Amino acid sequence: MKEETFSLKTMLSTLYKVKKNQAKKRFIFDQTPLGGIGSKWIKAFFISLPILLYIGIFNPKIFGMLGIAQAIIFYIVFLSMVMIVIVALTFINNNKVLRQITPSWNALFPTVELKQILSSGASPYSNFMNVYNELLSKNLDEKEFEIEMKEHFSKMQEENSELFERMNPR
Repeated sequence: MKEETFSLKTMLSTLYKVKKNQAKKRFIFDQTPLGGIGSKWIKAFFISLPILLYIGIFNPKIFGMLGIAQAIIFYIVFLSMVMIVIVALTFINNNKVLRQITPSWNALFPTVELKQILSSGASPYSNFMNVYNELLSKNLDEKEFEIEMKEHFSKMQEENSELFERMNPR
């Protein structure tokens, strides 16, 4: 099975939300550009889970069988399970998106590890968001955007050469 190749802007749109040429990292990655479920639908599902749980426990029939104390305890216990499910599904969603776009990313930028771009810690690419916002404001087409991004990645690697070498002992 041949893996689909995604454009740079498509890959970045799954990871970042862009409004008025300003990018912001998504907490829940968006699968819509890749042909999957949108992050808005996932968020709506997550918000609906506690509401559905409340409806399920505090409806007249179940509430009558449990009583107020047991209903509250059940709600709290099941709500903690719902929170675990939300964290697990977010992790699964984000990993699925990363697995889908990593081959395309590696084809464009073989020396740049995608997880280092997304890292909020120390990385040779810690200036990535500033560069990305700068390039967004230039309104470049796809090819120019890739070329500019490659140049900026080279600059970031040179500026942080010691950190880059220690993180990539290739």
